[in-house]
Amino acid sequence: MIKKVSVNTLQKYKDNGEKFSMLTAYDYSTAKYFDEAGIDVLLVGDSLSMVILGYDSTTKVSMEEMTVFTKAVARGANRAFIVADLPFMSYHTSLESALTNAGSMIKNGANAVKIEGCSEHILNVVKRCTESGIPVMGHLGFTPQFLNTIGGYNIQGKSYDSTLAILEQAKKLEQAGAFSVVLEMVPEECARYISENLNIPTVSCGAGRYCTGQVLVSDDMLGKYSDFKPKFVRRYADMKSLILDAAKQYDFDVKNGKFPADDEVYTLPEDELKQLELHRGAKC
Repeated sequence: MIKKVSVNTLQKYKDNGEKFSMLTAYDYSTAKYFDEAGIDVLLVGDSLSMVILGYDSTTKVSMEEMTVFTKAVARGANRAFIVADLPFMSYHTSLESALTNAGSMIKNGANAVKIEGCSEHILNVVKRCTESGIPVMGHLGFTPQFLNTIGGYNIQGKSYDSTLAILEQAKKLEQAGAFSVVLEMVPEECARYISENLNIPTVSCGAGRYCTGQVLVSDDMLGKYSDFKPKFVRRYADMKSLILDAAKQYDFDVKNGKFPADDEVYTLPEDELKQLELHRGAKC
């Protein structure tokens, strides 16, 4: 029987000085393949707003849309720990709505939720979720849902003071019950210092080599989403070219009568075919 990755598994990675892998997944088959490949954590990220749904920012995706993709990923993964992003404004308006939305993600297959920021309200949400049996992953540094207040895709934690400020936020999230914290787009030295001063695992999203986990958007990693490429992304495949080449070949074969071939069609039994041919001949 496959042993499911849990918050305890991820904490053991931290305690033992080991690493874990994390990728975004948005559909059944991708989740299934990543699970089989040994990826430890699958993030149903609000990045799907852009890479799957074609919106211009992560703030556009709804709870309903996130729920559909979370269900699909949950059907595909047996071993991996599934974290679902709570989308923009799904946990900001009230503690009650935050708990309802977080609980909905768990009911629909997630093992944990991820939320951005560290306001007093966010800390209360983390605390109440944890008390209610809902594991929470924090997210600091560059926080895409706060893009408009941050003022763009800017690196965070670029000074001694800002590093200490992020560490203070991370400690507050840890104290509130978060089981891990994503650090996005911060200098490697900043992430290392923060990681060394936390008891819980950190996850690097463009935060260098010293976090316990590493996460990438799978469409970036696979070379499928090509609108832009962050500096920290390594492309392990060129899905854009693969898809384009396959689609062009298919288009050519269809228009030139090369698809389908003899072994790609269903045929009638010989006696049924004879009757049909007789009928066609009579009509002619």
